Amino acid sequence: MVHEITIRATNTGDLPAIDSLLAAAYPVLLKPDYPPSVLVTCLPLITRAQPALLRSGTYYMAEDGDRRVLAAGGWTHGAPQGGVGPRDVGHIRHFVTDPSAVRRGLARAILERSFRAARTSGVRWIMCQSTRTAEPFYTAMGFQRRGEIEIMLRPGIGFPAVEMIRAL
Repeated sequence: MVHEITIRATNTGDLPAIDSLLAAAYPVLLKPDYPPSVLVTCLPLITRAQPALLRSGTYYMAEDGDRRVLAAGGWTHGAPQGGVGPRDVGHIRHFVTDPSAVRRGLARAILERSFRAARTSGVRWIMCQSTRTAEPFYTAMGFQRRGEIEIMLRPGIGFPAVEMIRAL
């Protein structure tokens, strides 16, 4: 049976559903690309929805006809670790797909919606701090690798990632 998929902007009421999606997806999807020592310290920090992001108007979720959240992600002018740079630069934020829904075009649809909204807001370049796991997806979506980075989640807790950029 094919379910209709709806993509909509999130709000703070979606926090439990996004938390559940992150907690279910990241341990499964990231496991092949990160050692257990990284996952055990980082997963508790990266599997939490960010309330400000959920109410930003630029963070989206895909849900099926049963209102099951299958994917989420979005963009902001502000960088993931805080601060706002040039207004023509945007940042991809906290993308996730349910492991049972990968390769169905959901993340692509959310990313394309993010591109359109960012372009409308005057963004000419969009940056991404990708997981190692998602790097092939972002490459397929036109991003170019800038290099490996370490995202400091808390003092002493870093998460290896890949910085990527794409022209809009």
